[in-house]
Amino acid sequence: MSAKGLTPTTQGVARPGLGWALPATLFFGLFAIVPLVLVAVLSFTNWSGLGSPEFAGLTNWTKLFHDPVMIKSLWLSLLLTALGVVVQTPLSMLLGVWAAGPQRNRAVLSAIFFIPLLLSATAVSVLWRALLDPNFGVPAQAHWLFGDGNLLGSRTSAIGVLVFVSAWQFTPLHALIYQGATRAIPEVLYQAAAIDGAGTVRQFFHITLPQLRNSIITSVILMVVGGLTTFDTVLILTQGGPGTDTTITAFYMYQKAFKGFDFGAGAAIALLLVVVATAISLVVVRVSGYDKMAGTKEGL
Repeated sequence: MSAKGLTPTTQGVARPGLGWALPATLFFGLFAIVPLVLVAVLSFTNWSGLGSPEFAGLTNWTKLFHDPVMIKSLWLSLLLTALGVVVQTPLSMLLGVWAAGPQRNRAVLSAIFFIPLLLSATAVSVLWRALLDPNFGVPAQAHWLFGDGNLLGSRTSAIGVLVFVSAWQFTPLHALIYQGATRAIPEVLYQAAAIDGAGTVRQFFHITLPQLRNSIITSVILMVVGGLTTFDTVLILTQGGPGTDTTITAFYMYQKAFKGFDFGAGAAIALLLVVVATAISLVVVRVSGYDKMAGTKEGL
């Protein structure tokens, strides 16, 4: 006989009923689905923030796909996201695997390394804005390395700064994912490999890396969504400059809606960003085969 509120399965294991999911479902629907629907409706209107929105049909969407700044911002968002994945994935994986070791000094260093993760993106951006100031920051004291010191004055260096700052803050998060996943790998696999004469490098590529497959996919999806929706770092560090060279899609949405008072166009950009981020995440899941993987500890 099953416990109250639990539904028996074919294996005889009690599974929680739908009632258990109701609070989370209501919360998600109220704070995610409803706002998303309202944004979708707003994208078909003209609204300056005052008065009532006026229906505009496909005007905002037509302008969107003929706006060169919008197209450029979308490609720039994809570029920054790709660079973030390329830079953060190997760094966080190696740090996470290293931090999974039992030594006491690793625990201390890991705690120090995870400090940036505790800071808000705004605080991190303000910190690096001050450190990279061409007049009073680090570049002003090291002209031999930074030249004129204006790292935010050119497209290439500004993009490099954005990638570096994002990696500095969020690499600890993904390292934490890999650390937990590495500690879940059965020790017997390494013991058997050591008996067969496999060294540390071979153990990493033939045991650790394959066992981290699910964690890699999860980490990449988080990077994709986070990279496409980043905003405050660009707002504080570069203001979309120089010119529009770092105007990513999320920042362009802010400019359209809250600076240009064109909330209909801003809503269209926001909805497009959601669609792009969702599509890329689904492609990653499908290509990797993540959606077909069965859990080994599903429990209920």
